Amino acid sequence: MYVPTHFAPDDHDVQELLARNGAADLVTHGNDGLEATMLPLLYDRDAGVLLGHFARNNDHWKRADGQQALAIVRGPDSYVSPSWYASKAEHGRVVPTWNYVTAHVHGTVTIHDDVSWLEDLVRRLTAKHEAGRPVPWRVDDAPERFFRGQLRAIVGVEVRVERVEAKFKLSQNRPGADIDGVIDGLRAVGDEPAADAVAAHRP
Repeated sequence: MYVPTHFAPDDHDVQELLARNGAADLVTHGNDGLEATMLPLLYDRDAGVLLGHFARNNDHWKRADGQQALAIVRGPDSYVSPSWYASKAEHGRVVPTWNYVTAHVHGTVTIHDDVSWLEDLVRRLTAKHEAGRPVPWRVDDAPERFFRGQLRAIVGVEVRVERVEAKFKLSQNRPGADIDGVIDGLRAVGDEPAADAVAAHRP
């Protein structure tokens, strides 16, 4: 990944991005070339792994086991209009761009087809994404027989994190007045996550 110095995040920011992640594109290379599936993935920092599951009917898992993989994790992203820059009025030498937050996680895939492993994963994923809701849904709210049947319809995937490349391109290379304009512009179009990201990472 091409990462200019001003767009290079520190380790804390990368760890936060991975921890907040909901889903990512898991890319592997098989006999027929590149293959990608978007999956809910849970980051276990202590174990150094991303954990998720495929639909059993998705044959990607059969070809992914033991392979090198790239998990593409994304944070906020947004179009940036040059009309938001104070420099537009000063000299006009401005162009559109795209702000984004991303991490490329490289690692080896292990497939898990064990009901106990899958149950633990589903409970952890559910707890993460239901946290903070007024009435969180729990796995045990579903009939047990139904839940057991659903577990048989998925296959677990683990990606051992071997290398992470990350880029937080959030207008850090612009003058302060331009950054203010980007934040105001993003808020004006209702893109609060992107505006907050720019504000949080301004130099």
